[in-house]
Amino acid sequence: MVMGDQSGRRQQRALRIQEPDLGERRPLLARRTTANGTQNGSQQHHSFDGQVYTCWIDTHTQLPVYTNIHRIRRDIISVVEDYLSLDQLRDVRINISVVRPLVDKFYEQDDISIVYCLLVNRAQFLNEQSHLNNRQNVNYTRAMLCELIATRILRRYNEDNEGPEGLLVLAQILIAGFEPFQNAPPEIRQEVHAPTAWHKTLPALEVAILSEAKIFLSSTSCQKIVDAIYEGRVIYSPSSFLDLIPDRYKQKPISLYDPRDAPLLNQYRLIVPRTRNILEIIQFVILLALYLAFMSERDAATVTILEMCFTVYAFGWVLDQFATILEHGWHVYTQNLWSFLDVTFASIYWIYLILRVYGWQTHNEELGQQALDVLAMGAPVLVPRLAFNLLSDNILFLSLRSMMADFSLLTVLAGWCFFGFLLSLVWLGNHQFSWVTISKWMIYIWFGLDGSGIHHSIDFHKYLGPALMVMFAFLGNTLFLTILVSMLSNTFSTIVSNATAEIQFRHAVLTLEGVKGDAIFAYQPPFNILAVFILIPLKWFVTPRWFHKIHVASVRLLNLPLLLVIALVERRILPPIKSTSEETPEPSANLSSSSSTSSTNPRRTKGIGMRFWNKWRITVHSDIETVFEVPPPDSVLEEIRADDDLTKHLIRRQFVRGNTVEAPSTKTPSAKDTSMINMSGNKKQPPNRRDSIAPFPGLRAELQGVLSESDEMSAITARLEALEKSTRRIEFMLAKLTGGLEDNKDDTAIDDTESPIDDDHEEGEEGAVSQATTV
Repeated sequence: MVMGDQSGRRQQRALRIQEPDLGERRPLLARRTTANGTQNGSQQHHSFDGQVYTCWIDTHTQLPVYTNIHRIRRDIISVVEDYLSLDQLRDVRINISVVRPLVDKFYEQDDISIVYCLLVNRAQFLNEQSHLNNRQNVNYTRAMLCELIATRILRRYNEDNEGPEGLLVLAQILIAGFEPFQNAPPEIRQEVHAPTAWHKTLPALEVAILSEAKIFLSSTSCQKIVDAIYEGRVIYSPSSFLDLIPDRYKQKPISLYDPRDAPLLNQYRLIVPRTRNILEIIQFVILLALYLAFMSERDAATVTILEMCFTVYAFGWVLDQFATILEHGWHVYTQNLWSFLDVTFASIYWIYLILRVYGWQTHNEELGQQALDVLAMGAPVLVPRLAFNLLSDNILFLSLRSMMADFSLLTVLAGWCFFGFLLSLVWLGNHQFSWVTISKWMIYIWFGLDGSGIHHSIDFHKYLGPALMVMFAFLGNTLFLTILVSMLSNTFSTIVSNATAEIQFRHAVLTLEGVKGDAIFAYQPPFNILAVFILIPLKWFVTPRWFHKIHVASVRLLNLPLLLVIALVERRILPPIKSTSEETPEPSANLSSSSSTSSTNPRRTKGIGMRFWNKWRITVHSDIETVFEVPPPDSVLEEIRADDDLTKHLIRRQFVRGNTVEAPSTKTPSAKDTSMINMSGNKKQPPNRRDSIAPFPGLRAELQGVLSESDEMSAITARLEALEKSTRRIEFMLAKLTGGLEDNKDDTAIDDTESPIDDDHEEGEEGAVSQATTV
């Protein structure tokens, strides 16, 4: 207990909250009314007027992003003064005293840029921590605290905004573009030389990926938006680091997509992440088929038609990968699971193309053969890449990517260190053996394949040669491989323990990369080559309006069958958009809202095959889901709404958000009381989840009452009461014997005020009193 108290006090000293000034308590935006027309109700329904764009045009220019960033940084630095782990930050005491007050403070600002500002501060704290030798630094704790606060604020927005309108609010928080110097003083912009920084905006989702905020990205609220963007139910015009074919004539605001109201040939559906993922898999399968067909009949002397098809298509595929890198930058691109395979094949392809073209021009057959040999090195890259596409959520492939990074780093470091052994052996041998021969012997010893190096070590020097070889064998084969296995095991165990967060993080990366803003992604390889060589020069001679018309016409013409298939499939699988006011009538709003929300849940969207099986009920488990798909009638809802003893349980009562708590009562409300409540206009709201149940008034006493209902707690309580009563009687008798008290009615008063106990305890008390009298 002492150690626990000391650790608790250390945590309280490490984290302390400062009360904000009165100026900071003022909300940055005016309070918006709730659904009932009141302000600051139990549930806030946020609605933003006007069209909101992601990064190029934004209506939230009045939000003080620069001020929020530095305000959050000041609060986090003043609160966190020592290193704490993630489990310590999630402790109940830290949650009550630090985390939730900060969440309440920032959430009450009613500012959708708060999540972006928190993630920007997280990225900065991680950047500061990376320059320090101590990995367990206080800045890492500050970064984790920023991520926890951002996660809970986003959850509050999700709980307070339901239906399609709530989905749109969360989308504006995550993908609306903000800029760090927004509404900064002019002298600050001049000092940092950021006159054009208004166009360098990023959404909060991209900042979370850059800072690898896996807790934030794996939260339910964030994944709700990520799934909606991935499936194309939320559309917007993304930003691009650099466009090869820029077409910004028409911007798509952040909005919900209904395929039934959209045009039949909608070229924007080609950049939906789910559609892009399917198209990229098809493109890669075509590339792999052409590669295998061409390499099976390769001929260095002639350029066949099959080689020309492969070369042109591969050029378009590599061009698509290059445009992907320019879309969101190298850092986001490398977060993809198979990005290192694509970069490796692109490098192999460019070496092949240069050697092949130069050999064809100079009629050098040897260079042509070298080009084909280089291209043959692409087979170990292309064949496994298809498995990475199809099994991207497999934990083995997730861990393989990270383990390959650790393996490459350790191999480079080991090769660098062992280069000294190579120099020593070359100098000891007086150039008797070549560099290649000695390196071959060392590699054999390294992997335990052959001992020829140890056998020839005496030829270098009678004593120093064997000593060097044996030392290298110990360091290379024993120490290096042991360290390598330990590192890879640790990496694998770490990824397995956080498998869900890792999978959802990769899903978020795939979704962000899938939303393309460059017009070149509307052209499938190899037509993107024609688009680059035709549309880029054309942009200098036509107006933006005509360039947009030519671009749309060419995309619809080249992708006509594909656009028709996409339109037909989306009209079948995407659910229609319904407003929350049209979903259910008012009396059953509380219970039917959850069913309507679940019906539009993206994870519950069935494919055509599943619809067929569910329609004909060819399964014994179909009724389990069907019972929740159909909303219950009003008669059942009224019966459910009737309160009973279980409904009045203390946990449900304490979970209702409010400043006051009703007194506990086991009496079922009468019909008269219910009618008076309905006439007063106070409608029942569904209980809202809070970060913790500890600070609710009266909860501690009620929890003690619940614990005292058990048999063990009742026996202990009775024994303690009997012991206290006996102690008081002994003290009274001792005081009476010593003359401290006179004979009065206090004994009777004591007996009257004592609570009744069992007969066994009374006998024990009489024995204790008799012993005291004897003394």
